[in-house]
Amino acid sequence: MGDKGAGKTTVGFLLARAGWQLLANDRVFIRREDDRLRVLPWPSAAAIGLGLLDALGWYDQVRERVQRGEQLHPTQHQKVTDALHSGSRTPLWKDSGKELKPQFFPDQLATWLGLTLATEGHAARILFPQITPRAEPVLRDEDRAMAAGDFFTAGTEDRYPDVFDLLPADLPGTEPLLELLGELPRHTMVLGHDVKANTDFLQQITT
Repeated sequence: MGDKGAGKTTVGFLLARAGWQLLANDRVFIRREDDRLRVLPWPSAAAIGLGLLDALGWYDQVRERVQRGEQLHPTQHQKVTDALHSGSRTPLWKDSGKELKPQFFPDQLATWLGLTLATEGHAARILFPQITPRAEPVLRDEDRAMAAGDFFTAGTEDRYPDVFDLLPADLPGTEPLLELLGELPRHTMVLGHDVKANTDFLQQITT
């Protein structure tokens, strides 16, 4: 969990590369079942920055597929497609400060990147990362808890406009979920840019 740019995608893919099954890149459905929390995938495009693709060793294989004419998700900006064709690994940004990223169909995480996907799971632990350049991976002495703002509502969504006005403005009845989530082990951490060091650290705290 975390704000934009915190490192959620990085953590998910580092664990997936280390042998975990990946449920979703960005969002999940979660519901209470007795005293457990069942988690299901949210089928949306997976955004992976050019820099992260390069750091994880996936850039060249993605570029080769694009050059052969294979298509990524149609929400991908043309500048990203052009960058892949030209071989540029430099992150791209909108004037607003939002990063432009390659957009993968969920199944391409398996077929293009070789990750093992899960179809469901149960919440067992919560991680709150923060990527900081040149930092060593370390746990922070901070008890960050889940809050209402961590849920998906019309107020927190900015990628997929609610054109049919289906999303609630708030989330009534989430208190039982927050209570159960609050009982899970949770870790607030700082991660750097060293892929191996981050991976080793994440494996230590999640096993």
